[in-house]
Amino acid sequence: MLRWVLLALLIGLCASAGEQKAKKKVKSQSLSRGWGGGINWAQNYEDGLAKMAKSQKPLMVIHHKDNCPHSKDLKKAFVADKTIQKMAKEDFIMLNVVEETSDKNLAPDGYYVPRILFVDPTMTVRTDITGKYSNHLYTYTASDIQDRE
Repeated sequence: MLRWVLLALLIGLCASAGEQKAKKKVKSQSLSRGWGGGINWAQNYEDGLAKMAKSQKPLMVIHHKDNCPHSKDLKKAFVADKTIQKMAKEDFIMLNVVEETSDKNLAPDGYYVPRILFVDPTMTVRTDITGKYSNHLYTYTASDIQDRE
């Protein structure tokens, strides 16, 4: 009888450990939203700022929408480029958002997607780092990634 109780206890512990591991993986995947599973993503803007202050690495904020074809194309190119994935993992605090933040500094020329802005460790939004489009300064496209190769 004692063996059966111990066996049941062991099975319960193993199942619990597996469930916790699965929950952690789901949380990590939900924060990446498909932009790179190996990257430690910030949960929200405030979390990103706190991680940036602690690490002294700049924060990259990717604004996108799940149903936007331009966002989807950029995400696909972002994930496919190993150099960008490595840089995102090692050199930046990363945040991707589908909902706009309340900080108007993250929309210096409007609310559109995809839009990427950088915040340096002094908490300054780097409006001087722009893409090539004059009507949407912070837009980057999949072709921008492919053109740099």
